[in-house]
Amino acid sequence: MEKMKIRKNPPKPKFSDPDTGIWSWIVQRGTVASFICISLFALLVRVCVSLHPYSGAGNPPKYGDYEAQRHWMEITINLPVKEWYRNSTINDLNYWGLDYPPLTAYQSYFHGLILRCFDPKSVSLYTSRGYESYIGKLLMRWTVLSSDALIFFPAVLYFINVYYSGKPIKEKTSVAWHIALILLNPCLILIDHGHFQYNCISLGLTVAAVAAILSDRDVVGSVLFSLALNHKQMSAYFAPAFFSYLLGKCLRQQNPVIEVAKLGLAVLGTFAVVWSPYLYSAEASLEVLSRLAPFERGIYEDYVANFWCTTSILVKWKRLLNMQPLKLLSLTATISACLPSMIQLIWKPKKSSFLYGLLNSALAFYLFSFQVHEKSILLPLLPASFLAMEKPFVLLWLTQNALVSMFPLLTRDKLIIPYIALHGLFILLYHSPGGRQHKKETQSSFGTLRLFLLSCFLVLHVVYLTIAPPRKYPFLFEAVIMLLCFSQFVVIFLYTNTKQWTPSKPSALSTEAKKHL
Repeated sequence: MEKMKIRKNPPKPKFSDPDTGIWSWIVQRGTVASFICISLFALLVRVCVSLHPYSGAGNPPKYGDYEAQRHWMEITINLPVKEWYRNSTINDLNYWGLDYPPLTAYQSYFHGLILRCFDPKSVSLYTSRGYESYIGKLLMRWTVLSSDALIFFPAVLYFINVYYSGKPIKEKTSVAWHIALILLNPCLILIDHGHFQYNCISLGLTVAAVAAILSDRDVVGSVLFSLALNHKQMSAYFAPAFFSYLLGKCLRQQNPVIEVAKLGLAVLGTFAVVWSPYLYSAEASLEVLSRLAPFERGIYEDYVANFWCTTSILVKWKRLLNMQPLKLLSLTATISACLPSMIQLIWKPKKSSFLYGLLNSALAFYLFSFQVHEKSILLPLLPASFLAMEKPFVLLWLTQNALVSMFPLLTRDKLIIPYIALHGLFILLYHSPGGRQHKKETQSSFGTLRLFLLSCFLVLHVVYLTIAPPRKYPFLFEAVIMLLCFSQFVVIFLYTNTKQWTPSKPSALSTEAKKHL
C-alpha cells in the first residue's frame, strides 16, 4: 500500500530547480524558440539598415571603409598570400593596405571568391577602385549579414545557454529580453551594417570564448579568443581580463605550471596555424606586424571620446611629445588603468568578476590606448551586454553615450534615420515588460542624471544638424559631444571597477531559490 501511495503521489519537481522535470524542458525549449524569433527580427533590422548609405559612398578618391573591405577582397584573391601585406606597384599599401591580422585576410579571400563568382568586375585588381554597382553593393552587404548570422548569432545562443545554466527558473523569465538587448545593440548594427565593417566576426569569437570559459572549457576559450585576436587586433582590449582570470584559476589548481602550459600551448598553436604563411622568415612576419600598429597616424586621429583626444583641448600632445614618448605614456596609462581589475581577477577569479573584468579592461583601453577610433566603443559594449541582467542601467548608460559619441561619424555616413530608429528601438526594448523587474536602479538618482544628459544630447543633436559652427572653431560641436561622452565613460569606468571589487550580495531570487533546496 505504501508503494502504491508513492506511485500515485510522486514528488513534484521544485519550481526553483531548472534541472528537474518538466521545468527544465520548458525553459530550454522556450530559450531556443525565443532566440529564433528575435534572431529573425534582428536580421530584418540589419537588412533595413543596410539599405542606407555606407562609409565613403560616392566619395572619391579613397572612398571609405566599404572600399577598404572590397579592396582587401580583390588583393587577396588576385595576389599570392606572401604579397598581401607587402608594398609593391601592384599592392599600394597607401591605398587601403591590409592592416588587420591574417584571419581578416582569409575572411576577405573567402568573400572575394563569392564576389568573383557573381560579379567579377567588383574584384578586378586594376579597374575596380571605387566600384559601386548595385549587385556589388548587394553582395558586399550579404557578406556582412551572413557573417553575423553564422558567427555572432550562434555565439550569443551559446553564451545565453551557459549564462543561465543552473539559475532558478524565476531568473530565466527575462531570457528573451537579454537576447534582444545583445542581438539588437544599435551601435554594432550601425557600424557593421551601416558604416560597413565585420566586427561581428571578432566579437562573435569573443562571445564564444567567454561562454567556453564560463563553462570551464578554458582551452577551448583560449583558442577562440586567440582567433578573435587574429581577426582584429582590437580584441586585445579584452586580453588583460582573459589573462588574469585564467592565471588566477591556474594558480589554484594542483599543478599550476601544467595548467598554464596547456593554455599557453593552445594559444601558441592557434597563432602558429593562422600565421603559418608568414613564418618562413622573420622579415615576412615583421611585414605583417608593422601593418598592425598604425603609429604613424598619431595618438589620436578623429574626435573620439577618450583621454588623449579630450585633453588635447588643453594639452597639445602631438606638439608636446614625440612619437616614442607618446607610445610609452599611452602604454603606461593603459596598463595602470587595467591593473586594479587584473589584480582582483588573479586574487579572486570568480565568473561574475570575469565579466566585470572584461568591461573594465575594454574601457581602460578605449580611454587610454594609442590610436582609438569611435567604433572601438563596441568592445566595452559587449561585456556590458553580458551584465544586462545584473546591471541593466550600465548597459543603457553606456549604449546611449556610445551612440552619441558616434553621431558625427554616422552623420557623415548619412545614417541619421537608422540612428534615430535604432536608438528608439533600443529604449523600447529596454523598458519592455521582460526586464522591468531588473531596473529598480534606474529609478534612483541615476534616472535624474540620465534625464539631464538626454536633454543635453537632444539639444546638441538639434544644434549639430541645424546650426553652422563658428569659422574659428569648425569642430566646436564635435568637441562638446566628445567632452560630455568622455566624462560619462570615466564615471562608468570608476563605477564598474568599484563593483568588481565589491562582493556581490545574493539576489532575492537566489535567496528564495536556496530555501527550496
